[in-house]
Amino acid sequence: MWYLFSILKNYSKFVKSIFISLNMEQDIRWIQRFDNFEKACKRVFEITESDKTVDDLSDLEREGLIQRFEYTFELAWKTLQDYLMYLGFDFQTGPNTTIQLAFENNILTDHDAWRKMAKARNLTSHPYDEDEVLEITGDIFSTYSLLLKQLYEHLNQRRLETINNKF
Repeated sequence: MWYLFSILKNYSKFVKSIFISLNMEQDIRWIQRFDNFEKACKRVFEITESDKTVDDLSDLEREGLIQRFEYTFELAWKTLQDYLMYLGFDFQTGPNTTIQLAFENNILTDHDAWRKMAKARNLTSHPYDEDEVLEITGDIFSTYSLLLKQLYEHLNQRRLETINNKF
């Protein structure tokens, strides 16, 4: 009997260690992705928070800003997705459901603007004309960089709380 109790006790410790390990891995995953998101945001903000305006950008700078926007948006929704999973949400993954769920849980505040930003991201990955480039660049300056900054600040606060709770 004592032997059986000892086996169950050790098994319980083993299962608990696996659970803790998986939970820490999930914690680390969203925080690691956040670190990349933070770096990407800074690259977008280098341009949008500079003393340049949309009209001051050369074609090359405009194309560079759009490329930075593309990968920053991808990191934004993927970081959000990892964070929501860390919180325990179980949902179909992808940008649309992630944005919707984040809005429903007050992580994002302007659902329509985020949907418009997702649409702009999709437009930038296909051949586009000069008018679309100018419109999207203007939106990156006026709206999208602000949305990305709000998300960055929210997730950074959650990151600090997560790290402080771990130690």
